[in-house]
Amino acid sequence: MFNRPFDDQSNIKILLETEAKLKIQENIRLGTYELVWSYILDYENSKNPFRERREQIENWKRYASIDMEEEEVLVNLAKSLHQLGLKRFDALHLACAITSNADYFLTTDRGILKKSGVVTGIRIKDPIDFIKEVFP
Repeated sequence: MFNRPFDDQSNIKILLETEAKLKIQENIRLGTYELVWSYILDYENSKNPFRERREQIENWKRYASIDMEEEEVLVNLAKSLHQLGLKRFDALHLACAITSNADYFLTTDRGILKKSGVVTGIRIKDPIDFIKEVFP
């Protein structure tokens, strides 16, 4: 979701997801919501070939109230999630969120969103659906 503002904004769905993401981030800065960070997010962001994007995403780590490190229970959960058909990195991201007791996992990844019905322990939403659910 962090990369959404860098995508082609001429697509209305991408534009709306970007606006929703920015509203969510504003509320994280205000303390309304808590951000969970993870070692897997650090790893994936380090592979971002665009320095400006990488640095902007990296700056969000300071707003995280939880920073998940690799641990056995998390890796085992990720293996179970992978067996449900999630990609390995996606399973690790979700395992971090579930292990941290996060209420939501926000993503624009269609593959993860399609698997939301088989994943338990967390609500998986795109930023638009999250906004519709939590904002009056």
